[in-house]
Order: sequence, then C-alpha cells, then structure tokens
Amino acid sequence: MDELVNKRINEVMKGNQEAFGEIVTLFQQRLYQVCYRMLGNSQEAEDIAQEAFVRAYVNIHTYDQKRKFSTWLYRIATNLCIDRIRKKKPDYFLDATVPGTDGLNMYSQIAATGDLPEEEVERMETQDRVQYEISRLPDKYRTVIILRYMEELPLQEISDILELPLGTVKTRVHRGREALRKQMGNM
Repeated sequence: MDELVNKRINEVMKGNQEAFGEIVTLFQQRLYQVCYRMLGNSQEAEDIAQEAFVRAYVNIHTYDQKRKFSTWLYRIATNLCIDRIRKKKPDYFLDATVPGTDGLNMYSQIAATGDLPEEEVERMETQDRVQYEISRLPDKYRTVIILRYMEELPLQEISDILELPLGTVKTRVHRGREALRKQMGNM
C-alpha cells in the first residue's frame, strides 16, 4: 500500500489533484476514527479529519517519502485534535441531564441499532465507561492510550506520530494504563 500511496503522492506533486482523492479514500475512515476517539464528537471528528487532509494536501511537498504516509497524516490529525481539545474544555458529560427532558441523560441520546441481548448491553456499558474514563485522562496519556489500544499502532509509529522518544511513549502508555486502572476502580 505504501508504494501505491507514494505513486499517488508523486502524481499530486506533478499537479494531478484527483490522485489525492484516492489517498483520501484510502485513509478517510481510519483517520476519522482516530479523531472521533480523541474528540468524542462526530461533527468535530469530521471537521478535524477534513482539515487534516487539507493540510496534508497543501503541505504535501514537505512529506518525506522515506517515511510512512499514514504516520505523517496521523501526526497532522493528532496535533489538530490536541489543539481542539485544548481550546475547548468538556462542556457536557454522558450522565448530565438533557435540558427540556424529564430527567433523561446523554446516555439516552446514543443511537440504538436494534434489540440487543443483555450481554451486548453490558459490553456497551463497559465500553462507554472505558471511553468516558479515557476522555478524563490528561491529554498526554489519552493520546497514547487511544493510538496504542484503540488504533492498535505499534509504539514506534506512535513515537513518530507524536514526535517523542520511544522511551517517553512507553512511559506514557504505562502511566496512562495505571491512571485508567485507578479511575476504573472496582470494575
């Protein structure tokens, strides 16, 4: 896939804008998922993913083709997500009541995909709790936990994305897991 991406990048640099469309198609879903997991909001995740592609297109001449394109693109998106998180502190929580309802909380706003067995409901509640607890982690831990365990990226790639030494990434993953374990308590 890296060869295909590098061919398309060369075409983009020669002026073929449609070649970048193919790159977007290859990465859009995974990039959106990274953004969504970091931001917890689908509209913001779409905006940031789109902004990341725009910045990648505008700055394609700065991309070093000796490295993985996905790492470069994820770095752009991750930095944009971190900037958005810093600018906007959380203003709602899932257990907060929705104005204008009879005590309904944000959990009731999560779309259901149909009737689920009890085990599926418990699994979803656990995932929601884990996602909520991850969102409460400090930025430096939240980012590495999402990239490592939700996106299943190798530590070296996370190091490249965040432009941090590998040892720092390992430390943050360890400390992030410990912080998450303390937050989760007796779960």
